[in-house]
Amino acid sequence: MQQELRQFEKLKVWKLAEKPHGKQAIGTKWVFRNKKDESGVVVRNKARLVVQGFRQVEGIDYTEIFAPVARLEAIRIFLAYASYMNFTVYQMDVKSAFLYGPVQEEVYVGQPEGFVDPTYPKHVYKLDKALYGLHQAPRAWYQHLADHLTTNGYTRGAIDSTLFIKRAGTDQIFVQIYIDDIIFGSTNSELCEEFKSVMQEKFEMSSMGEVSLFLGLQIEQKPEGTLIHQANYVQDILKRFKIEDCKPISTPMETRVVLTPKKEDAPADEHQYRAMIGSLLYLTASRPDIMYAVCICARYQSGPMLTHLTAVKRILRYLKGTPKLGLWYPKSSPFDLFAYSDSDYGGCSIDQKSTSGGCQFLGNRLISWQCKK
Repeated sequence: MQQELRQFEKLKVWKLAEKPHGKQAIGTKWVFRNKKDESGVVVRNKARLVVQGFRQVEGIDYTEIFAPVARLEAIRIFLAYASYMNFTVYQMDVKSAFLYGPVQEEVYVGQPEGFVDPTYPKHVYKLDKALYGLHQAPRAWYQHLADHLTTNGYTRGAIDSTLFIKRAGTDQIFVQIYIDDIIFGSTNSELCEEFKSVMQEKFEMSSMGEVSLFLGLQIEQKPEGTLIHQANYVQDILKRFKIEDCKPISTPMETRVVLTPKKEDAPADEHQYRAMIGSLLYLTASRPDIMYAVCICARYQSGPMLTHLTAVKRILRYLKGTPKLGLWYPKSSPFDLFAYSDSDYGGCSIDQKSTSGGCQFLGNRLISWQCKK
């Protein structure tokens, strides 16, 4: 906690002031978290002071809040291109990223619990930089980072505005940003070192070496290609729903599954069912093999029955037997775009709607897929 507040002083985030008449101070809260590595081992304990952003009033405490966020498809395309160009992808993390973004509005927050100034207990802090929890914090941080990179010769992607590219002759470096997590790679290792120095001259960074865990995706870079999977997340799901000792099964769903909103069946626990569906939907980031089954089960989140719960548990039993199944991006494959689509016309027995699906490849690298009723 003291380390977090020292960071505030170092970056000149706020200053103690008397609360102006008619102004409301937003509350703060301490959040504690154990940070783990890709193998699930706790590497450090973290304390974060966050603002109770739900108390902010639009038009007074904030105006524009939109900030771009990288899509998972963009991450997969980045890794697919890295495997094709045969360069290593590295990862960096910005310490207390949101504390760098300047705040345009006049915002006051209360003194943090446990650290009230004994001389001025009634005073509040006026924010000069953003804090975690503020509505405008992500936008302020991203704009500050984008300005710094463009000043140093990086160009922002025309379609994906979280991608930055810099070219030096025939070499180029690619930088993909997801809030405070950054992955980057280059055809020339010198450009990677230059990027590190560019970031470290402005921000306090922690270099994490070759990327191994990014947004819950486990990434293994091998000489013959890149493997993307979520084996640890699968184990967490099985443990969370207390079925880690279940018997594995070879398919996620029956061949001719018929799920209907049967009212004569016994009802299932809605909260547990929705939690299972939500967990499985994030797992589809690297598991297209369960996409169709999860989407079928997701239709019955309102009033699920035991038959629906049994279908979801079958998916979990399938995951038990295939925890490390994932996406393989071979280095030897070309980079041509292929797209496939299919639809069962009027296939739903309840409302006669169609279920359409599609997938897109760059060579032999699967980068995106869809399933929609």
